[in-house]
Amino acid sequence: MSDEQTTDTLNDFTAEQAEARRVVVLISGNGSNLQALIDAQSYGELGGEIVAVISNKADAYGLQRARDAGIDAVVLPHIEYDSREAFDGALIKVIERHEPDLIVLAGFMRILTPMFVHRFHGRLLNIHPSLLPDYQGLNTHARALADGCTEHGVSVHFVTEELDGGPVVMQAVLKLCEGDTEESIIDRIHAREHLIYPIAVRWFLEGRLQLGPKGPVLDGMPLPPQGMRLSHEDAAEELDEEIDD
Repeated sequence: MSDEQTTDTLNDFTAEQAEARRVVVLISGNGSNLQALIDAQSYGELGGEIVAVISNKADAYGLQRARDAGIDAVVLPHIEYDSREAFDGALIKVIERHEPDLIVLAGFMRILTPMFVHRFHGRLLNIHPSLLPDYQGLNTHARALADGCTEHGVSVHFVTEELDGGPVVMQAVLKLCEGDTEESIIDRIHAREHLIYPIAVRWFLEGRLQLGPKGPVLDGMPLPPQGMRLSHEDAAEELDEEIDD
């Protein structure tokens, strides 16, 4: 074969496009973290594609966010099932129809059964409004303020059977000041959620983040118990917040 023929053959060859990694998002309400993920996807910064949004509540505004973005929006009301196990069984079937690489919990207000967690082990991420392991469960802002904490924040973690107890991937810190209230910190907490959740999702979809036998691994290195932690100052800089001296 001549050099000219070889060159023509190579020029005619087109590499097959790799299929985007697939994400299913579970919600129960407003879906502001879902919107952060949709926005990241629209800028090509998510590392994959949200293929479905599933809600256990038909009036969840996040479903409209999905429809507006051209994403399949699915309602699966938990009240139509006799038990938590029955609902989770149905949810598993709906999720698996979409063949996701990752399932993201974004304000999904259901305690998942061990059956569900085991089915998707290592492929479930959640975001929680505290610096885990502090303040698992609900009312995290009120509890942190009542205890006089000087630092609060948000955590992305892999989901395990323990409620809000899975290994932490990433955190962002918020400094609390005297006189802060739940209302005064909520926007800054949300901003930190919207900052770090798309980052953690992208790490996973790009193959950089895995849940290993001993905990999360990023770029081949085990993460510390608090994951990758953004200080208050670093988070504020990323978010263009004013930093008090």
